[in-house]
Amino acid sequence: MKTKPISDSGAVWWGEAADEPSSESFGALTPAREDARPTEIFKLCHRSMSLTHAWTAILFPALFALLLTLATPGHAAIPPVENLLPADTLFLLETPDCAALRTASHQSPQWLFWNDPAMKPFHDKFVAKWEAEFIAPLERDLGVKLDDFADLPQGQFAFALTQNGWTGTNDANPGLVLLLDAKNKSNLLKTNLANLRQKWVRAGKSLQTETLHGIQFSVVTLSSNDMPGVLAKIFPAPQPVQELGKATKPPPPPGKLYVGQFESLLIAGNSPSVIETVSARLTGGSNPSLSDNPVFAADRISQFHGAPLYYGWFNAKDFFNVLAHIPQAEPNPDAPSPFPAIPWTKILNASGLTGLKSISFACRQTREGASADFSISAPESTRQGLIKIISANQKEANPPSFVPADAVKFFRWRVDGQQAWATLQKMLGEISPMALASLNSFIDIANSSAQQKDPNFDIRKNLIANLGDDWISYQKKPTGTTLADLNQPPSIFIFASPHPEQTALALKSVLGMGAPGDTPAPTRDFLGRKIYTIPQRPRPSAGTTQAAPRSLYCTASGGYVAVSGTESMVEDYLRSSQSHVKPLRETDGLSEAIQHVGGTGNGLFGYENQREAMRSFFAALKNDPNSAAGMNNVLVRLWGGNLGDWLDFSLLPDYDRVAKYFYFTVYSGRTSANGLTFEFFTPRPPQLRQ
Repeated sequence: MKTKPISDSGAVWWGEAADEPSSESFGALTPAREDARPTEIFKLCHRSMSLTHAWTAILFPALFALLLTLATPGHAAIPPVENLLPADTLFLLETPDCAALRTASHQSPQWLFWNDPAMKPFHDKFVAKWEAEFIAPLERDLGVKLDDFADLPQGQFAFALTQNGWTGTNDANPGLVLLLDAKNKSNLLKTNLANLRQKWVRAGKSLQTETLHGIQFSVVTLSSNDMPGVLAKIFPAPQPVQELGKATKPPPPPGKLYVGQFESLLIAGNSPSVIETVSARLTGGSNPSLSDNPVFAADRISQFHGAPLYYGWFNAKDFFNVLAHIPQAEPNPDAPSPFPAIPWTKILNASGLTGLKSISFACRQTREGASADFSISAPESTRQGLIKIISANQKEANPPSFVPADAVKFFRWRVDGQQAWATLQKMLGEISPMALASLNSFIDIANSSAQQKDPNFDIRKNLIANLGDDWISYQKKPTGTTLADLNQPPSIFIFASPHPEQTALALKSVLGMGAPGDTPAPTRDFLGRKIYTIPQRPRPSAGTTQAAPRSLYCTASGGYVAVSGTESMVEDYLRSSQSHVKPLRETDGLSEAIQHVGGTGNGLFGYENQREAMRSFFAALKNDPNSAAGMNNVLVRLWGGNLGDWLDFSLLPDYDRVAKYFYFTVYSGRTSANGLTFEFFTPRPPQLRQ
């Protein structure tokens, strides 16, 4: 290993493989409209960092590495990233081919919608604000032009988080590594890195070089002062917390960023051990790699086939194993907690998280539409807790005939209610006997309240023991055009029961517990069935301080119990057997889309009409004067400043001009001996097909 100081004023390392930087100029780069990509990767880095509580040690190197990764694509000689990454990789996000992803993105309905001429007034104002208030300050703080890197992503890109000796109890932090293959843009990459290095030297930063396995790297020491101001708004530094009776923790040491180039591959990371592993694999070494991990190898075959545009993999087994072995903190007598501490081991074991092997997803796009697969590897022999509760039985989940075609959202979930309840009780008891006692205490209180009117009432017998294995929900378009209306669309929840009348009466007693005691609860007959009114505690209406009365409505029919906050939804459900309303399952194109998610016979199926949902959303944004203020409140929490003038909803076009870009999405879920799989598919809108 050899070190060569370049400057004495700091510690920044940039590096290329042996060769001197090319004199190739940047040339005229075509700025693709991918303005949001840097922000998304910064957010991803930030979320990964929070796992280690080491902000300055890891986050800032990742942020500076991001800048460089925007500059790299792939070369035929560069091995797949799973052959380069360390075997202890905890998380991987990969794009096998950036050029293919860019091409597919530009053909997607979302991209075409954003760039439609009808969206130009709204689009241009937003982009102008984005460039003036985010891109320009970021470039000024970093001393670079992001357009200089826009043409470089051509091949594989990977962001990975490695264990790197982290045990949760030591000072080691997870390692970060970013790999980007520039393919035939390698000379341009060299030029950009050389120019960037020169700018940093002129700015007074200290640069050094180090050689690992014949690859020259540069290293920069980064502190919180290096965080660009525009990013500090989004990722504010955590404030130090001093706990009574405990010594002040020293601030974490400054993080280091290693950057190097091997042929067309850019390598950036925060740990010398991670960088050394990648370097060794590139130069013929046989260090264990991610491809040697049997869990990843199995997921690669089953999940990452067929050239996905991008995919992600999470090593759940190793990650939760680390968390499960973190010892419980010692009680602090100077700052006692009012609640008993629950060891991580109990929570993770009882919830079933330690029984997971991995979690993965893959996204693809074809002429037919866009698809995404999400998989949880959880062997049946170790499945318990939450994972067992959400595991659907292999039964039919097709939309029943009573679900109308004008439903904008629907799901049907075949989960055994009795088994789910027993699993929930077991999980709570293993985590905390006090939690289970509290649940049983609530049930006893509800029983006592209901028995004042019916001495024979018993929630466990009348309600819990009557839960079936069929759970259905659907909703229709909002009746109004405000954001408040969007949050309260007409919806209904339906579940199977062997004794639906008894279950409906029990549900009425339980759901009515929070209402004032003198509130009447009328019952009326409708088409030979009873509709029970269940008064609820009043709450203020949107935009007012006056409490508005509200109720739930419950009925039993055809082996099901139905509950809704809208009386007309219950009436429509009861009259569905006599009406001739077109059912959802006869929607045009639905049968074909269902085949892309494996059918409806696996226990879970869902549907969302995005075209109608977006129609309501457009109407609310354009017609509700509170929409801009409401959206600004969300953005302020994300940004820390006023972004209300970025989003001028008055500039949105009439929805019918852009409705062609939206269609619907279907999804299904199935449970096997190996785990749970969820499949999503959005057909390409008919008007965009060629």
